[in-house]
Amino acid sequence: MLLKEPNDWDIATSAKPEDMIKIFEKAGHKVIPTGLKHGTVTVMIDKNGYEITTFRIDGEYSDGRHPDSVEFTDDLKEDLSRRDFTINSMAYNEKDGLVDYFNGYEDLNNKVVRCVGNPDKRFNEDALRMLRAIRFSAQLSFKIEEKTAEAIKSNHSLIKKVSVERIQNEINKILMSHNPNYLANLYDYQLLDYIIPEYSILL
Repeated sequence: MLLKEPNDWDIATSAKPEDMIKIFEKAGHKVIPTGLKHGTVTVMIDKNGYEITTFRIDGEYSDGRHPDSVEFTDDLKEDLSRRDFTINSMAYNEKDGLVDYFNGYEDLNNKVVRCVGNPDKRFNEDALRMLRAIRFSAQLSFKIEEKTAEAIKSNHSLIKKVSVERIQNEINKILMSHNPNYLANLYDYQLLDYIIPEYSILL
């Protein structure tokens, strides 16, 4: 398909954090409670740290980035439904193989960046996702699906909630991609009005 080497893997499980701690400590591994509130522990194996997170359902995002509450679940589909884009919402295990509830594999083949579920909700949860959509399209030479694109335009002002550091990181990745000219899409989506207003005025 893309023939790309993944930089890392997200490991998720239906096991609760306290159960993971018991299981891995019993097996002789050190476990670091790096984010128990969000269901994440880091397991040290052969001096390497592996973050493992319990399937979860997120509550409301009143601050535009972090969920106000987290509910653990044993339902993988519920966990994947809170992801940003379909191409990031697939899972794999040896028993079932590829688990793809939201047609991420199809979108990969069609070279499309599409939000999981309601794009307005996804961007209100974390406005940085608007920039991430453009970044993924630049890095992968994908197009942004119509409803996702329209949601970026209608929610563009939410980018004010995002820190300068997080915005800069996404812009750097766009500039270092195969399509640095996609940075112009920030103007088309009215994001430059808030990120670099001086440049937006010139255009």
